[in-house]
Amino acid sequence: MHLPEWFKVKISGIHRTKNLLRKYSLYSVCEEARCPNKSRCFSLPTATFLILGDTCTRNCAFCSVKSGNPDGVDFQETERIVKAAGHLGLRYIVITSVTRDDLSDGGAFHFADTIKAIKNNLPGVRVEVLTPDFGGNVNSLKSVLDAMPDVFNHNIETVKRLYNKVRPQADYERSINVLKNAKHIAPDIKTKSGLMLGFGETFDEVTMVLKDLRNAGCNFLTIGQYLRPSRKNIPVVEYIKPDEFERLRKEALSIGFDYVASGPLVRSSMNAHEAYNFG
Repeated sequence: MHLPEWFKVKISGIHRTKNLLRKYSLYSVCEEARCPNKSRCFSLPTATFLILGDTCTRNCAFCSVKSGNPDGVDFQETERIVKAAGHLGLRYIVITSVTRDDLSDGGAFHFADTIKAIKNNLPGVRVEVLTPDFGGNVNSLKSVLDAMPDVFNHNIETVKRLYNKVRPQADYERSINVLKNAKHIAPDIKTKSGLMLGFGETFDEVTMVLKDLRNAGCNFLTIGQYLRPSRKNIPVVEYIKPDEFERLRKEALSIGFDYVASGPLVRSSMNAHEAYNFG
């Protein structure tokens, strides 16, 4: 299935950001997940830092991040992120991670430590976290929120019916509860989620996800097109047209979201500062 015309992306200079990531031995989800917006974001320059290594304990059908047995936690990683972010002059930083089911807290302590280090060393910099579900562990969730990120993000990814196919090691209700519990623990922190289209979902199914997210108190939403990163990943069922993304954007706003980014190339961390500034 060939990409429609609206997916063509202009490539621009990205070398400075890539060189800094290599210099500080850091990972970015932009590279590991083969994001189509990498050249745009790196040329700004911005990047979403991927902590806790580059190996995930889960194997979602849509994701290109490698799966396997991760190494131990690199506790010096936090210091290197602070240095790289300062070097790049970032004012808004997104921190995400692979899923670490091998760790008792799912890596929550390392998230919290990274948030605190950025806040303490880079005054005025906003921090958004995009976390895994921590296996539903509320104490892990609380430790991240106690570090006071400016935005807490957990992606729902797809509709409930397709979870066994797209996210077989995850659980729809558990992900909804992550967002619900986050809002209960820290009501003043903005919460965010994202989903991808093109797996064979219906409009009514997506609308139901939007309602579930809003009932969980979710403030910000991103909706984008799934693009198959490699032949080992699940194929694209359908390329959704831009006007359908606009229809869903309006539907989400009518349901009560504060901010919605919806379009073929929209990704969860892309222009993340816009949602915060709007909200």
